[in-house]
Amino acid sequence: MNIQTHDFQMAGDGKPSVPEPVEQAIRTLLEWVGDDPEREGLRDTPKRVARAWLEYCQGYQEDPSAHLTRTFEEVGGYDEIVLLRDIPFHSHCEHHMAPIIGKAHIAYLPRNRVVGISKLARVLHGYARRLQIQERLTTEVAECIWHHLQPQAVAVVIQASHACMTARGVNTPGVGMTTSCMMGVFRDDPAARKEVMSLMGI
Repeated sequence: MNIQTHDFQMAGDGKPSVPEPVEQAIRTLLEWVGDDPEREGLRDTPKRVARAWLEYCQGYQEDPSAHLTRTFEEVGGYDEIVLLRDIPFHSHCEHHMAPIIGKAHIAYLPRNRVVGISKLARVLHGYARRLQIQERLTTEVAECIWHHLQPQAVAVVIQASHACMTARGVNTPGVGMTTSCMMGVFRDDPAARKEVMSLMGI
């Protein structure tokens, strides 16, 4: 059965209804790990998990670049770095579907227009709320800003903790991963790169 999220209907409680095959898959997982999906504490868990995953992955239902369509050219001659620091985000890794929790720093050097700063965070969340790897997330955010704002430069740095490493496998809590993507002047000019990294506090 091919199930698409847009096929979901709203239930009587105003929440998305959950198709039986999805509920059954979660019940099977609960049984497989050794629990009883019919016990009181787990009876409604399949529905709750399914609805939670719709929320975790709501980025599939949007085009992040749409947030960059409205720009402003009246910037009073401003032509220096625009930076949004410490944007919290959460995602899930595509290898184990385990949480990725972190923060992002997004900067660009305008050419002749700017965008509302909240839109930078919305672009990040649009890509983060999908199954991801951190390297691709970093590049997707940078490329989206680069192509749609056409600035002189873009810099995206993401710092995150991965539960697939901290809570399983090598079981090494406290480890963080940093990825970066530089475009335009921030990539080609060492001084500009140093300046934006300094402003990010890195």
